[in-house]
Amino acid sequence: MSNFLYFILPALGGYTLTSLYLLKNPHILHRRKRTAFYCTHISHRGGCGERIEGTMEAFTHAVQHGTQMLELDCRLTHDGHVVVSHDENLLRQTGHDVTISSLELQDLPLYKERLEVTFYAGHYSSGADRKLALLEDVFRKFPEIPVSLEIKENNHKLIEKVSDLVRCYNREEITVWASVNSRIMKECHRMNGSMPYSFSMNRGVLLLLLFYSGLLPFVPLGESLLQFYFPRIINRTFIPEKRILRNKLLVCLLEKVTMRKSLFKHLAARGIQVHLFVCNEDDDIKAAFEVGATGVMSDYPTVLSNYLSRNRSQE
Repeated sequence: MSNFLYFILPALGGYTLTSLYLLKNPHILHRRKRTAFYCTHISHRGGCGERIEGTMEAFTHAVQHGTQMLELDCRLTHDGHVVVSHDENLLRQTGHDVTISSLELQDLPLYKERLEVTFYAGHYSSGADRKLALLEDVFRKFPEIPVSLEIKENNHKLIEKVSDLVRCYNREEITVWASVNSRIMKECHRMNGSMPYSFSMNRGVLLLLLFYSGLLPFVPLGESLLQFYFPRIINRTFIPEKRILRNKLLVCLLEKVTMRKSLFKHLAARGIQVHLFVCNEDDDIKAAFEVGATGVMSDYPTVLSNYLSRNRSQE
């Protein structure tokens, strides 16, 4: 036993010291990613706290108030149009219990006049524009604004249509594939491997395992962005549907495990942007940057712009 310890302890010590050194100096093993964009100000669902989510009015308002990236979700109508919508079923957004995939573009209902902000319970948005936007219209109107596209369903036709639009508008360097589902992300990347992509849920869990095991500095990463919930908002401004996430002890543990400044600094040093969402209050925005986020996603583009203008060192 003593002979075993004589060999294993120095080996573990050497591994630990090497891992810690490379964690702080990732350039030794990895070339820094060079994305065509760097965003500190991201508007969630187009800034859905100030205008109705996913409308051209919301996107226009967000860009006018300093957003550097638009985050949105895509769905496919029955007649093959890619529209911007978080939900497939439109009951929450429009009051009509219908699905986008079952309707022609011309038959899509209008958004409600007032819509509750998902990540800011008890707060509502409104606006003059109540139409679901076409993804093509977003690309056409904002040719230089980076867009994070979340694909929520493993729909080959949808992914193909989105990829075709990205190519058509020459946006491959500034449009991001995003999905929590690893299978969907693989299909997106297979369809268009020229686009940067974010971590899926499974890849995010693997990232944490690599970090805590000390293996992360040795492993190449294909992703360009990590977009993740800021746990401190859960059960305070965002009330999750899943009962397990309503356990405050679990959320506290989740924050302790995931919000690691050394992890985020390592990713940033490798050129991987870290976006935390959804931060709708100054204290949350400040805390996100303090923990190492390179960018913050908010429902309130003017709130985020005002914060950044008062704290220019974080831009």
